[in-house]
Amino acid sequence: MTFCRSAILVLALALLFSSCATKDTDHRVLVSVADQSLALYHNQRLLGRYPVSTSRFGLGDHPGSRATPLGRLEVAKKIGAGAPVGAVFKSRRETGEVLAPNSPGRDPIVTRIIWLKGLEPQNRNAFARCIYIHGTAEERNVGHPASFGCIRMKSADVLRVFDAIGVGATVDIIPGSLPDSSPLHAQVPDNQLVKAPTVGPPLPGTSGVSAKVSASLPSSRI
Repeated sequence: MTFCRSAILVLALALLFSSCATKDTDHRVLVSVADQSLALYHNQRLLGRYPVSTSRFGLGDHPGSRATPLGRLEVAKKIGAGAPVGAVFKSRRETGEVLAPNSPGRDPIVTRIIWLKGLEPQNRNAFARCIYIHGTAEERNVGHPASFGCIRMKSADVLRVFDAIGVGATVDIIPGSLPDSSPLHAQVPDNQLVKAPTVGPPLPGTSGVSAKVSASLPSSRI
């Protein structure tokens, strides 16, 4: 009995250390609500910058608000590895359908899902609210606040981010602008690397971005 307990303890510790060892501490993501842009970093190097859509309902973390939370979060789960570009997801499961970008009348989650977990009081509900970075079929709206709380990206872009980062990578969502002016999609040469800033809770008095709600909007999108 003592041997069995010792074996179980050793196995539990091994799993714990294994999970810690695989946490991605090399990559981080910075999302600007003001710019509607996402910057991807490897350590201090800017790997790319991509257009996104944050919530059309503004900023916040209250359950049912459909707002985008601010502050520091981390990647909790990655869903959809190996799925075709444009694969439709419902309740985080592939439906078997594949959509082309901007398919008329369609607005599902597509291609990849990066599920976020809040690390601060101001975003503690993010995981339970199912706040993702995900692909959208409505690529024509990317670059403007158009989501129901999540960070929407074009399929080709979310695929790049999904493949680059691992579970545990930090994601900072800020109300202001990104700290550089690199072109969208830019792959920055080594001699033009941009250092990722240290980002904490938003400063008092910082203004967010809110969008008007259209009366014709559906009631159950993310």
